[in-house]
Amino acid sequence: MKLHNYGMPTLIETSTLEECAKLCAELGLDFIELNMNLPQYQLDKIDIAYFNSIADKYGIYYTIHLDENLNVSDFNTYVAEAYIKTVADTIKIAKQLDIKVLNMHMAKGVYFTLPDRKVLLFSEYKEQYLKSIIDFRNMCENAIGENDIKICIENCDGYECFQKEAIELLLESKVFALTFDVGHNHGIGGTDEEFIMKHKDHLSHIHLHDAKARKNHLALGTGETDIKKYIDLANEQNCRVVLETKTIDGLKQSVEWLNKSI
Repeated sequence: MKLHNYGMPTLIETSTLEECAKLCAELGLDFIELNMNLPQYQLDKIDIAYFNSIADKYGIYYTIHLDENLNVSDFNTYVAEAYIKTVADTIKIAKQLDIKVLNMHMAKGVYFTLPDRKVLLFSEYKEQYLKSIIDFRNMCENAIGENDIKICIENCDGYECFQKEAIELLLESKVFALTFDVGHNHGIGGTDEEFIMKHKDHLSHIHLHDAKARKNHLALGTGETDIKKYIDLANEQNCRVVLETKTIDGLKQSVEWLNKSI
């Protein structure tokens, strides 16, 4: 069965792009989320002609998961500029590979531990932080132009107040949207869901995996998450869905569960 707009992450067990694409096609999935934390998916390793040929050969397409260390607001301008350039250059590649989604984490930054509390520096210096976010938003708008590309912000381990403000500034632009990671949300007791649902009209991408207590990235149907609720949400908002398990077996189990359940 072909699962429309369902895809897979790049897995450690699939060391080459073609291995990944072959598995994707065999499972009836539509796309691969290229993970830029891996050495084989760094900017200088992406051969446009080859990546396009693999997509054509297996009838799949790509999204991109930007480096999880990405911090465009780092107070060290040399560091921030390197990450900003990484995003700008990734947008150029997205245009050439007809990629519609770049998935991005929001960095919390460094914190100081005081005797009675933890101080996140982006919160303490919020005005400077939010200015960097607006500058980043403007750069992305200019780089994307009229192309149909969205940078989707993913929830991870609970949004801080300054992150919510930053995301709302980004969502003022048509080039930004939201990724809802269902398992991450479950693992922190569902605390990100209210914010995401408040902005569900901006929801464009879902990372779907099961979870049990604080353990996530489980195969669908093996945890305690109401998976069908989030499938309904994906359908309602016309989202792409990544079956974000970490193993081939988990991915196969998830596809089997979907084929039986949808």
